[in-house]
Amino acid sequence: MNGDNNKKKKIAIIAVSSLFLVAMVIAVTVGVTTSRSKGGGSKSNDGQTTTSTKAIQAICQPTDYKETCQKSLESAGGNSTEPKELIKAGFKVAMDKLHEVIKNSTTLQELAKDPGANQALENCKELLDYAIGDLAASFDKLGPFDISKIDAYSEDRKIWLSAAMTYEQTCLDGFQNTTGDAGEKMKRLLNSTQELTSNGLAMVSEITSVLGNFNVKQSQRRLLAAGAGGGTKKDTPKVIPVWIDKRAMDVSRATPQSLRPDVTVARDGSGQVKSIGEAVKQIPKNNADKTFVIYVKEGVYNEYVMIDKFMTNVMMIGDGPTKTKVTGNKNYADGTKTFQTATVAVVGDYFVAKDMGFENSAGAKGHQAVALRVQSDLSIFYNCQMDGYQDTLYTQTHRQFYRDCTISGTIDFIFGDAAVVFQNCKMIVRKPMDNQACMVTAQGRMDRRQPTAMVLQNCTISGDPEYIPVKDKSKAYLGRPWKALARTIVMQSQIDDIITPEGWMEWTGSTNHKSCWFGEYGNRGPGSDMTRRVTWSGIKKLTPQHAVDFTAGRLMEGDRWIKPSGVPYVAGMVSV
Repeated sequence: MNGDNNKKKKIAIIAVSSLFLVAMVIAVTVGVTTSRSKGGGSKSNDGQTTTSTKAIQAICQPTDYKETCQKSLESAGGNSTEPKELIKAGFKVAMDKLHEVIKNSTTLQELAKDPGANQALENCKELLDYAIGDLAASFDKLGPFDISKIDAYSEDRKIWLSAAMTYEQTCLDGFQNTTGDAGEKMKRLLNSTQELTSNGLAMVSEITSVLGNFNVKQSQRRLLAAGAGGGTKKDTPKVIPVWIDKRAMDVSRATPQSLRPDVTVARDGSGQVKSIGEAVKQIPKNNADKTFVIYVKEGVYNEYVMIDKFMTNVMMIGDGPTKTKVTGNKNYADGTKTFQTATVAVVGDYFVAKDMGFENSAGAKGHQAVALRVQSDLSIFYNCQMDGYQDTLYTQTHRQFYRDCTISGTIDFIFGDAAVVFQNCKMIVRKPMDNQACMVTAQGRMDRRQPTAMVLQNCTISGDPEYIPVKDKSKAYLGRPWKALARTIVMQSQIDDIITPEGWMEWTGSTNHKSCWFGEYGNRGPGSDMTRRVTWSGIKKLTPQHAVDFTAGRLMEGDRWIKPSGVPYVAGMVSV
């Protein structure tokens, strides 16, 4: 967390000139002895390690998997001593290994007899392709730097590498409750790639932080800026949200008429097309010139929609979250893996939705049944509604902002590992099956360097009328830790008496409650009383200063991309 703006400014000054970086890295690590892996690195005549090997050792020092790091850089980095090139070499090795895993997954799929394992392998191909995309983006952005945007570059890379880690783990999660050895084989295949991806996150996170602690004189700052070479189009491998620079729309006041939609969807035939799927086909690939607007008129659309990774800068606007609804009923109980149950899946970056409803109607008996899955980076949902039961909203990866939305469900009905803030939203607990408890959130952070968290700010957590009579038998909790380092914060929110006094629930069969990071701050309502909360080591007491770190302005640099969109937004603490 970057809670100190001055520290961020220091970091922004550095990391541009390769020679300067080398000097700094090696200076930082003087006196640190790192054993070389077998057969790795060359020696000079006096028996000392070469400059290249020293640079590799320095680069690998902050990583958790040093041997994997050194071996990969010694094999792929050549004799380079430039940290930027060594880090890029590490990314390339990780991407190459992911390509190998995808290739091998086809062979495993041919041998898998369990239909569930076969489906998991198919999902792995898609997920690992997403991981390659985020690694490639991180690789490309290590090109020439625009010194004025270095903070954003660093935050971008950490988010993308975090997403790559999540996709790799999601691939493995798909093998739960399957038979055969496909899952174990995939785990072995992915092991080194997961270590390499984690190492990449450590490199771009901690080395930059270490360098940022150096006291650089103003003259050196001018020299670094002058030598940066300026930005080029190659600096930005992903197109940017057009609203950032061009202020193409004002989300809060936008209407279908003011937006002049590119395509209108209407079931009654009054638009250009009758289904959202037909409209999606018209989205230009890698759209970077303008926001492509899809207007979905009032009606219930029973279909499955995918906004794929090439469909960028898309806005979908309806006639209201209860008037325009997309619905489906794919579910885990019927044999579909959770990842593929989504009624609507949004992958393409910079997606905006307003006045839309998303539903999975499988019911409690369907178990995991996703209404909306979001991977879109810098995505915004305003005045939308997501209805389901278990796993309603899958905030899978990247940066997401939800404002004035309503999300309903039973078990883990908001889950994932995005950096996501819900502001002024309503979370409604529904009636589950008998003997089931309800959890509002299930966060999936796995690595201490991942800049991800689930934040509920100035929200209302309440119960559906059908749930109220059973609330004492089917208890409701703020959340539970899906993965070991899960991070969830509920602050400045209204918590009704439907939340049990214990507040949080353990993840069955794990010790995640000891290592998670759960916090509450400044809440109100009968369910906010913390005197009887669980006392795990993972429960944190937030100070006012620390709570600010989890606001949209700090957690995901909201002023950079949320504010220019025109959506109602508070960067810091809300006045309540």
